[in-house]
Amino acid sequence: MENFIQGFFNLQVYGEVFPFLLNGLWTTIWLSAIVIPIGAISGLILAIGMTQKNSRLVYWLIIVYVDFFRAFPPLVLLILVYFGWPFLGIELNKLTAVVIAFGLNNASYYAEVFRAGLEGVSKGQMEAARSTGLNKRKALLYVVIPQAVRNVLPDLIGNSIEVVKLTTIASVVALPELLRAARDAQSIVYNPSPVMLAALMYLALLWPLTRWLGRLEHKRGQ
Repeated sequence: MENFIQGFFNLQVYGEVFPFLLNGLWTTIWLSAIVIPIGAISGLILAIGMTQKNSRLVYWLIIVYVDFFRAFPPLVLLILVYFGWPFLGIELNKLTAVVIAFGLNNASYYAEVFRAGLEGVSKGQMEAARSTGLNKRKALLYVVIPQAVRNVLPDLIGNSIEVVKLTTIASVVALPELLRAARDAQSIVYNPSPVMLAALMYLALLWPLTRWLGRLEHKRGQ
C-alpha cells in the first residue's frame, strides 16, 4: 500500500511538478476554448443544411461528411493532418493542425446534436415567426435556433465535456497540454504521480460541468 501511495500520490512530487502541470492545464483550457466554438458553430451550420434541405446535393454531402468524421478515429485524423499534409506541400504548426483535426471531428458530432434540436422544434414555430414578417433567415436565428439549443443543451454540454477530454490526444504532436506536461514531468521524476495529478486536475476542471449536466438531464426527465 505504501508503494502504491508513493507511486501515485506522492505529495512531494505533486509539489514539484504542480507549476509545470498548471501551465499544461492552461493550455488545455484555451485549446478547448478555441476548438469547442469552432466545432459548435460548424456543426450548427451543417445541421441547418441537413434540416432545411434546400438542395438534395448539399444535404447528401453533409450526411456523408458527418458519417465519415464520426466514424474516423480522431487520433488518426490528427496524425494525418499534422504528419501527412506536409507531403502535399502544406506545412502546419502544432496548434493549427490540432484545431483543424478537432474542428473536422467535432463539427460532425455537434451537427447531429443540433439536428436533433432543430427537428424537435415544431414547424408551426417557423410559420408563426414568418407570419410576423420575419424572413426565413431571421426566423431561424431568432426563433427556431434558440429553442433548438434549449432543447439539446444537456447534449451540447456533454459533447463539450468530451471535447475537453479529447484534447489529451494533442500530446501526440507535442502540444504542451495537460497530459503532455504530465508525461514530460513523469520522465523527469521517474514517478507516475504527475499523471495521477493531471487526472485529478481534469477531475477538478470537469466535475462542475458534469454536475450541471446531471441537473439539466434531471430537469429534462421530469
